[in-house]
Amino acid sequence: MNLLAEIMPFLSAAGLALFVGALFTEAMVLVPMWRTLQPQEFFTLHAAHAHRLYTFFAPLTASATVLAVVAAITSVATDRPQSSASVVAAVLALVILSTYVLYFRRANASFAEASITHEALPAELARWASWHWFRTVIGLVALASALLALRGGTSLL
Repeated sequence: MNLLAEIMPFLSAAGLALFVGALFTEAMVLVPMWRTLQPQEFFTLHAAHAHRLYTFFAPLTASATVLAVVAAITSVATDRPQSSASVVAAVLALVILSTYVLYFRRANASFAEASITHEALPAELARWASWHWFRTVIGLVALASALLALRGGTSLL
C-alpha cells in the first residue's frame, strides 16, 4: 500500500493535468467556434461529431476522477503528509463529474436531438459555456491541490 500511496499522487496530478488541458482546449477553441455558427450549422456539426467528443471526454473524465479518488484514499489510509490536499482534489474531481449529471447530459442531448429552437440556441450555448468554465476553474483548483499533494514527502522527488 505504501508504494501505491507514493505513486498515486503523481498519477492523480497527471490525470487532472490532461483533463484540465482538454477542458481549456474545449473552452478556448471549440466553444467559441460553436457560438459563431448558424443554428442549423451547429446542429449538423454536433450530430456529426458529438460522439467523438464523448468518446474522448468520457474516459478522460472518469480516469482523472478515479485517479484522484484512489490517491485520496491511499493518502488518508497511509497517513501521508498533505493527504488533505489529495482529498480536496478528489472532492473537486467529483464535483466536476457531477456537472455532467446536473447539466451537460441534458444539454448535450438537446443539441444532439436539435430540440432547442434556433432562437434559443445562442442563450443555451452561453449557458453551456458558463457551466463549462465553472468545471474548468474547479479543475484548475483540483489540479493545484493534486500538485500540492505531491509535496507530501515522497521519496520519488
